[in-house]
Amino acid sequence: MTRASRSQTRLPLAWRTSAVAAAVGLTAVLAACVSVPEPDPNNPGREARPAADNADPVRRARLRLELAGLYFSRGQAETALEELRQALQAQPDMPEAYSLRGLVYASLGDTARSEQSFKRALDLNPRDADAMHNFGWVLCQQQRYSEADALFIRALAQPQYRDQMRTLLAQGVCQARSGRWADAENTLTRSYELDPGNPVTAYNLADVLLQRGELERARFYVGRINANRDLASAQSLFLAARIERRLGNVAGVQDFGRQLQGRFPQSAEALRYERGRFDD
Repeated sequence: MTRASRSQTRLPLAWRTSAVAAAVGLTAVLAACVSVPEPDPNNPGREARPAADNADPVRRARLRLELAGLYFSRGQAETALEELRQALQAQPDMPEAYSLRGLVYASLGDTARSEQSFKRALDLNPRDADAMHNFGWVLCQQQRYSEADALFIRALAQPQYRDQMRTLLAQGVCQARSGRWADAENTLTRSYELDPGNPVTAYNLADVLLQRGELERARFYVGRINANRDLASAQSLFLAARIERRLGNVAGVQDFGRQLQGRFPQSAEALRYERGRFDD
């Protein structure tokens, strides 16, 4: 893998979502490409555990799963595992619990148990596109790109799958990491067409286009982000500076550099700009 593929096409930290998105499928721990069970917004802590413990097994398992997702989103992996243990004790054939357990083990670096959990989830529900997506993203982190790509393709092929833009984003990022720039461009373009307001997709598409020498198109997509002050980040401003540098626009480089240093002076991107490290 080239240095460019290692250092680029990351999902910017500033845009990592809040970790709770849909019944197992985007967490802050694994960058914007997986999701965990959504807790009840009216009772985010669900502190009244005795009520959950006295419920019927299926309801008790669901409540434990929600708690596990909440703890995982807060970085409390061990507590999440305990909640998942209790969820599976109440309902042993719960594929969503195994899928989330796969994510938790992956965050702890336990590759074997993570893979075992995902495979169990898919044994229980072979059509679970969210589990396929999550497993694929975990394999991508392990640089097992071909296996990850196969799982993304399976997820996208599931009838009535509603999160195609998320899976296309993850697939495109992984293709870029493996140096498959043309495939990454096509995949990320499809994701962007489905969700044009997503700054993560726009950023990664712009980055891939920069790698392919499509500078005006790269400028367009990153410009969509930086035009909105609330969406602009250290990563997007530095990417814009890199694009302007490749275009030979010195004034543009300096303009984005001033914005970067003014708004995000402590960022790694500001340091790279100051040191002239545009191609690391």
